[in-house]
Amino acid sequence: MKFPSIFSLGCLTGIVYSSDMWIAVAYLWVINLLTLLTFGWDKLRAKRRKTRVPEAKLRWLAVIGGAPGAVLGRWIFQHKTRKRRFSIYLYLVLGLQGAVLYFLATHFPP
Repeated sequence: MKFPSIFSLGCLTGIVYSSDMWIAVAYLWVINLLTLLTFGWDKLRAKRRKTRVPEAKLRWLAVIGGAPGAVLGRWIFQHKTRKRRFSIYLYLVLGLQGAVLYFLATHFPP
């Protein structure tokens, strides 16, 4: 089943995804948007000196697929940039997710 997409790079490159692939693409968009918004929310709460989002939750959002959204959130909101261990962890997760996606793309073409 083929659906037109305004939120997928597949429509720009002409890649036709299977129906199971659409679920994965939608999941990645949702989790990355949620991660980006959570970083923004935490930065807003930090500025107002209110209760913050625990760092463990931010890390888990990155691990379950939101690492690109987390890196983008750090850049946009200038948030958690001084925490060196958090930064290293975040970039390791992003690199691992990139390696997994590269492996899947090369060994299981659409």
